Amino acid sequence: MTERKKDRPWLMRTYAGHSTAEASNELYRRNLDKGQTGLSVAFDLPTQTGYDPDHVLARGEVGRVGVPVSHVGDMRRLFQDIPLEQMNTSMTINATAMWLLALYQVVAEEQGADVSKLSGTTQNDIVKEYLSRGTHVFPPVPSLRLTTDMIAYTVNHMPKWNPINICSYHLQEAGATPVQEVAYALSTAVAVLDSVRDSGQIPAERFGDVVGRISFFVNAGVRFVEEMCKMRAFTRLWDRITRERYGIEDPKQRRFRYGVQVNSLGLTEAQPENNVQRIVLEMLAVTLSKDARARAVQLPAWNEALGLPRPWDQQWSLRIQQVLAHESDLLEYDDLFAGSHVVEAKVGSLVSDALTEMERIEEMGGVMAAVESGYLKSQLVSSHAERRAKIESGAERIVGVNCYEGTEPSPLTADLDAAILTIDPATEARTVQAVKDWRRTRDEPGGTSRAPGPRGNVWPPSATALELLKKAATTDANLMEATLECARAGVTTGEWAGALREVFGEFRAPTGVSGAPVAVTAEEGSTLAEVRRRVSRTADDLGGGRLRLLVGKPGLDGHSNGAEQIAVRARDAGFEVVYQGIRLTPEQIVSAAVAEDVHCVGLSILSGSHAELVPDVLRRLREAGADDVPVVVGGIIPSADAAALKAAGVAAVFTPKDFGITEIIGRIVDEIRSANTLEPLEVPA
Repeated sequence: MTERKKDRPWLMRTYAGHSTAEASNELYRRNLDKGQTGLSVAFDLPTQTGYDPDHVLARGEVGRVGVPVSHVGDMRRLFQDIPLEQMNTSMTINATAMWLLALYQVVAEEQGADVSKLSGTTQNDIVKEYLSRGTHVFPPVPSLRLTTDMIAYTVNHMPKWNPINICSYHLQEAGATPVQEVAYALSTAVAVLDSVRDSGQIPAERFGDVVGRISFFVNAGVRFVEEMCKMRAFTRLWDRITRERYGIEDPKQRRFRYGVQVNSLGLTEAQPENNVQRIVLEMLAVTLSKDARARAVQLPAWNEALGLPRPWDQQWSLRIQQVLAHESDLLEYDDLFAGSHVVEAKVGSLVSDALTEMERIEEMGGVMAAVESGYLKSQLVSSHAERRAKIESGAERIVGVNCYEGTEPSPLTADLDAAILTIDPATEARTVQAVKDWRRTRDEPGGTSRAPGPRGNVWPPSATALELLKKAATTDANLMEATLECARAGVTTGEWAGALREVFGEFRAPTGVSGAPVAVTAEEGSTLAEVRRRVSRTADDLGGGRLRLLVGKPGLDGHSNGAEQIAVRARDAGFEVVYQGIRLTPEQIVSAAVAEDVHCVGLSILSGSHAELVPDVLRRLREAGADDVPVVVGGIIPSADAAALKAAGVAAVFTPKDFGITEIIGRIVDEIRSANTLEPLEVPA
């Protein structure tokens, strides 16, 4: 019997980075030794949003959800002893993608690498930042320019690099249906390709090189048959768009090239051991079908709903991939679903519905216009609200959450505080001091940023490089060259972004809350009807008017899905809701709470910065004479931190296990009554 030849496995990654460049470098080298075949770099929120560690908005966020990279020195330490010419590196970075790629290139040059051989991906999809993840910086038009310039530069100088990774992953996390995920991602790709074509930076005869370097980063949920069909729909539509709209004849350049991280949204805090089988099913969605198989896969860890995974947890996720690729016979066969009438019908339906939605977006003027009008955001908030309502009603069953809730004690979570990785709070102070030292010494002869260039060049002082960047930003010049000069001169992340903020301005994306329809009706006898009654009664007891709830997102955490759902449900329960979106300082939140005379402040934080920012809000409320306003907090908050927050004066802490949003609103009413010494209201049995 002839032995079957196996296909080459996909790239295997784990999304990693935390604390410092040195700690992350150690983690990367350990993961590579365990058989990981590519790197996926997680940057912290200040790096992603263009702030240095000592900026006021960076407080509590430094090194939390990724590694801080403030300048070329940090990038050197991040990749110490990792030969970049031999590595395939994915960097999850968007608004500051050009900057991080410049730092990466400069370090590669210092290693003696041939820049034209560098391979990897920068995410660089700003549209989904406006819609779901919240690390945008600049308005849509200049943001698209940065993306366009970077694509043109890499096609000409780094032909193996994927300069953009159209990212539908976070759209699904924000509530997108499969149809919306396909339509919005492909509409983004069309906007990007149109912009590159119209910029004139790439000759028409080389446009296939642009299309061939576009990649995608998708989500795969637990409905793995539907998710597999979604990937086949993506593949079919991309081939059609690139052939018909852009005239690309080479099938290789039309190939839908994608990496995947399976769904973190579906990971549960309750019975977290169930997350392992969820992750496996979700991985099958993007590996079973050879004709639509992912080029790179990274899996979350089982405990990500609890906090930051440890190295062992990441190893477990890597081993899941390795067992499938090397022990099973999956890679020995052609596509398993070719000729399936069931699959073909589902794929056809997804293609048709996605095309209809794409045409609607085109009629609005394209994806950027649909972002600025608030249409896309309101659609996502609405879809997310519908899904949440199904979970709360039990129509959508989540094992261990709204069904089969009884459980044996889990040895995995016997010691919850040891089941996750914790970041030493002193790390932030050291990082802040380090960036101050860097700025003080970088322009000195022999200073830390003075490494020679590839031809022994002497680079300009940092201030000169920044002025050249700002000047270039006022023209139509490609900004990558000026950005590289800044990287070589020791400019910091915050300085690079700050210079462009001066020219381009900043952008606050629509929240989508006001336009979201009612997802849960307040029918007589329903839980929402009872909460509405309690809201109205409490408002009357306090002297009339409406109860006012401020929903605040302090710090740089842009994952606003939970805050938006709380705001929408509170609105439907009869509250007047004050929600100003993401990226606020504690001072701004308290100022709004006092100005609006709110009855409760609700803070949403998923990045781990709650230990720093929540006590600051409490302190400022006391100083403003509003310490009688109860503060509630929601997010991924370990049990020890929850206890500390309550001891500091927080009225209630909600974590992912509190999936009933209407019940949360009811708890908020209870806290308002308690803070105002009103008698508790009886809840009907």
